[in-house]
Amino acid sequence: MQLDDMDHRLLRLLQEDATQSIAELANKAGMSAGTCWRRIEKLEAAGVIRGRKIVIDYAKLGYAVLVFLRITLDKTNGNAFEEFIQKARKIPEVEAIQTLLGRVDIRMDVRARDLKHYHEIYRSRVLALPHITDIEALMLVSEIKNTERLAI
Repeated sequence: MQLDDMDHRLLRLLQEDATQSIAELANKAGMSAGTCWRRIEKLEAAGVIRGRKIVIDYAKLGYAVLVFLRITLDKTNGNAFEEFIQKARKIPEVEAIQTLLGRVDIRMDVRARDLKHYHEIYRSRVLALPHITDIEALMLVSEIKNTERLAI
């Protein structure tokens, strides 16, 4: 799909605040509400806009610890990735699983209430996952920048 300047403008506005009404977006983008709606529908149909979401402050809900695990798997087993991922998806505190190229095979984000809760998750569920040969844990201390915005 070929995007023009107006499409880029709409995407920038939606990245700033996806809760804006069509009328607000159209006004800020300098177009009619009908044109704005049709462009957004076109972007959604093409898969450029995959959805809209809210952002939750997990610490305010009592989940103050975020740990990034870098995991290396035993790749001598042909099904190591599939078996690991299938079981890792079932751990409710795992909020992201990504496969990587390089020395590390998997990056997994684990969210917990506190260190005691994280330790419980790690010992009882993470270490029980199959085909792990190495794990490095990195705990988030502070978040300096976190944006999913694309500079378009």
